[in-house]
Formats: sequence, structure tokens, C-alpha cells
Amino acid sequence: MADRHPSRDVVITGIGAVTPVGVGRDVTWRNLLAGRSGVGPVTAFDAAGLPTRIAAEVKGFDPAAFLDAKRIRRSARFSQFAIAAAREAVADAKFEVDAGNAARVGVVVNAAVAGFDTVEAATRGLLTAPEPLAPSSYFVPSSLTNMPACEIAIDLGAHGPVNASALACASGLYALLDARRLILAGEADVVVCGGTDAAITPVMFAGLVSMGAMSERNDDPEGASRPFSADRDGFVFGEGAVVLVLESAEHAARRGVIPYATVAGGALTCDAFHVSAPGPGAEHAAAAIRQAHERAGVRPADVDYVCAHGTSTAANDRAETRAIREALGPAADHVAVSSPKSMVGHLIGAAGSLGAMVCAMAIRDGVVPPTVNLNIPDPECDLDYVPHDARRMPVRVASTNAFGFGGQNCVAVFTAADGSD
Repeated sequence: MADRHPSRDVVITGIGAVTPVGVGRDVTWRNLLAGRSGVGPVTAFDAAGLPTRIAAEVKGFDPAAFLDAKRIRRSARFSQFAIAAAREAVADAKFEVDAGNAARVGVVVNAAVAGFDTVEAATRGLLTAPEPLAPSSYFVPSSLTNMPACEIAIDLGAHGPVNASALACASGLYALLDARRLILAGEADVVVCGGTDAAITPVMFAGLVSMGAMSERNDDPEGASRPFSADRDGFVFGEGAVVLVLESAEHAARRGVIPYATVAGGALTCDAFHVSAPGPGAEHAAAAIRQAHERAGVRPADVDYVCAHGTSTAANDRAETRAIREALGPAADHVAVSSPKSMVGHLIGAAGSLGAMVCAMAIRDGVVPPTVNLNIPDPECDLDYVPHDARRMPVRVASTNAFGFGGQNCVAVFTAADGSD
């Protein structure tokens, strides 16, 4: 195995979440296991007249519970989500940044569409108001992709490596691989990492409607996201943030913290095929899965659970099924696969970090969430998708897939940490 040695393990010690099914890690996890949907009518704007009028919005989030008035004014919603999730993750890890360790603490938080909502609102105010409204002095910095990472660094006082990158829907998962590399390279002891996005806006919806990508099941919001089901009609757009604390196993052991799981390996490949459609043969997605397993030192038969990308579009669901089958071979018939997007919709930049959270908590608790709304299986999607109800089962090895526009295929593998069970 190329990049893993037990003495150099990187582990997850804290998790925080702001999602359409709960503000907080534990409530999110409970609702995922219960199969509860966070999809409902759009409230962020007046969607009347659009073919799609539903979304997976975060409910009950009050930025004032986390930030003072000045920081609320200067930050966009996607940054506010990330700060809240990061605070929960750091508290969960029982970690404090101080003068003695700040230079060894990094932040990697990615986003796909970033401050799209602030750009849209400022443009509308400038062009359509009775008198042009000058954007806020915070408009430019608040909308930048790197701002959640930098705001978290400011919040924590972290002076180590801080960065952000955009890999479309693979952004949140790639943050973990980037953070892992920083730790393995010796550049940081602890990295706060994950993904965030919040762009439920009129222009975003109009654009996705033009692509024919979103479900139009407006009369049944909770049943709209139907990964791997023959009657699916598109994905449900969502918002949220999931942030995790990664650190070297030695660092966690010195602190006396029991990890959720080990981030054992990962891989990134590209279809290099189309700006939005997956490669029809799925061979490059399969290559990412195989490479991730090899780097984690696990065999196909070792994998207990796959948290699927599972967007509820025909092209993605079928391509992902083919990729899993090609990568796992005969073992694909015995692995549990499920898609949390059936309940939370597509969190875009946070989708992959949600998958990481699900894998880590499945390993910790010995249970995997279901794929809800899977009533009519697509014959071309023939894996065990854990339909309808959560499943109690031992999980020692789990992986998650995150596939993004442009053909970006990101996969991470998680294993039970030594001493965690």
C-alpha cells in the first residue's frame, strides 16, 4: 500500500453538521437512521412558476446562536453553516486551539458554488432596484470560496495551513483527502475539514431547470429524491455543511481521545468526458474506487458499506452502480450501499463530507442509514441499496463516493480505528 502505515494513521475525532434534517451532528444522524426527509417547498424565494418548487433547506438555523451581529453582516450563509459545524466538530473532538498548538492546526473547507447567493442578491440590487443599491463593503470577501475556511481559522485562531478548493460535488470529500495529506506530510497535527454550500436561489434553480436535472415532484417533496429507483425524475437541490476534525492517531492517543474511524485512503480521477454527464462506461470512477481501496490496504471483500453518491438521476445512479460492480467484482453482491441524498437531497459542496460523516458514524454505531423512496428498483441498479429502513450490521470498512460536474471522481475509505471498539 502506497500511502498508509499504521504508525501514520489519520483519524476522525470530531464531527459537526448543519443539514436539512437537523442543526447538529446527533440530530442529523438520528433522522438519517429514521429515514426522515428534509425536503419541502422552497421558502428561500418565491418559486411560483418554476417547474421545480421544492428543495432540501436547512430549517431552524439561527446564525445569532453562533455569531455576533457584525460577523453575521460580513459573512454569507455558506460560511455561517461552516462556522457552526466547525465549532461543533472541535467541541466533539475535545480540542482547544491555544498559543502552543495554533501553528500546527490547519483548516481545509471546500465549497462548490460558494457565495452564489450573495452575488445574485447584489446583482439584483444593483440592476433592478428603483435606485441602484451599492453592494455591502463585505460583499466581495463574503462570497469567495476560501472564506469559510478563513472564517473558521479566525474563529479558532488556527495559524497552520488554511486552504479551499472547488471540485463541484466532490469538493467536501476531497477536503478530507487534502487534510489527510497535510497531516501525513507533517505540516499539521490537526486539520478541521469538510464542505459547505448554500445556494437555493432563483437563478440557480432556473439554471438547473434548464438542464432538466431536478425533480419536479412538487406534490410529494419527501418522496422526490429517489436514488436507484426506476421512477426517479431528478435530484433535489440542498444546502448545509459538515465539518470533521482530523488528526494523527498518535496525536489523538496523546490526548486520550477515542476516534470515530481512520481515514485509511482515497483517490481522485477524472472522466475527462463531459462537463456534467458521467462517463458512460464508468471506468474512471471504478478506477478511483480501486485506487482508494489499494491505498487503504483493503480488499473488495473487506468492504462492508458504501455510502453512495446516489443523486437520483438516471445517468449518475447507473454509472455509479457500474463503477461499484467493476471495482468490487463478485464482492459487490455482498456490500450494503445506501444514499443519504434520498433524505437530505444534494448538499453540493457538503455532499462528500456528509458521506464521510455517515461512514464514520456507521463504523462507530454498527448501523447504516437507508435509501428511502426506493419503491421500484431500476433493473440497471442491482446492488443492495438498504431500502426503506436502517440496517444494524457490523461495519469495519466503509467507503464513500463523490462524483462532480466535469467528471471528478473522489473516493475515500474509512476503517475502524485501533482501540475504537
